[in-house]
Amino acid sequence: MWEQILPGLRIKIFLTIVLGVVYPLAITGISQVVFPKQANGSLVKAGDKVIGSEIIGQNFAKPEYFHPRPSSAGSGYDATASSGSNLGPTSAKLLRGTTKMDEKKNEVVDFDGVALRVVHYCVENEIPYESSAPLDQFKDARGDLDDVKLVKAFNDDKAPLVFKPKAPIPADAVTGSSSGLDPHISPANAEAQTGRIAKVRGIPAAQMKELIAQSTEQPSLGILGEPRVNVLKLNLMLDRRYPVRP
Repeated sequence: MWEQILPGLRIKIFLTIVLGVVYPLAITGISQVVFPKQANGSLVKAGDKVIGSEIIGQNFAKPEYFHPRPSSAGSGYDATASSGSNLGPTSAKLLRGTTKMDEKKNEVVDFDGVALRVVHYCVENEIPYESSAPLDQFKDARGDLDDVKLVKAFNDDKAPLVFKPKAPIPADAVTGSSSGLDPHISPANAEAQTGRIAKVRGIPAAQMKELIAQSTEQPSLGILGEPRVNVLKLNLMLDRRYPVRP
C-alpha cells in the first residue's frame, strides 16, 4: 500500500513547494525588479501622500474637477465591492431608475438610472435640452434638483417626463463600467465638461481642451481599446497648471 501512497505524497509535496512557494516568490521578485510601480498597485502620490491608483477610479464631485463615469461598485468606486449594475439595455430600472423607503421611512433614490444621469449631466455642463415639464417643478426648497421627484416623474405611467439633450451625450458619461472601477473617461466626455471647469477656474476653455489632448492615452498597442483619459491624472495636472482661485 505504501508503495502506492508514497509516490503520490512526494509529488504533492514537490508541487506544493514549487507552485506554492518558489513560483510565487520568483514572480513577485521579477515583478518588483521589472515592473515595480505596477506590482505595487500603480499608486499615485502627491508629495509623500498616496492619493489613489492609476487603475482604480475614484469619485470627483466638485465642479472644478473632471467627473468620472458612474459606478455601481458599493457606494461608488469601492475596490472591495467591484461590480456593475448587471442590468440589460432594455431594463426599466436602468433607464428610468427606482426609489425605495429608507430606515427612517423617507423615500430615497435606490438606483438613479440613465435618464436622471442625463438630466444632471446637461444641467451641470450647461448642455441645451428639451423637457416636457420645466425642471423647476422638480427642485427642493434649496433650489437643488430633487432626484426622487425626477425618478418618479420618469416612471409616471400616465405622463412620463420626457427629457432630451440637444447635443450628443457620451455613453460613458451616463453608464457605468462592468467593474465599477474604470479610472478613465472618453475624450468626448472630458471635452463636454470643459465649459463648467473653465468657468469655475477662470481660464479659457481652449486651454482645457489642450490639457485633455495632452492627457489622452491611445489604444494599447495601437489596436486594443479606445482613446481614453485617466481622470485622476488629468485632475492632478489641472490643479498643477490651473489651481483654483481662493
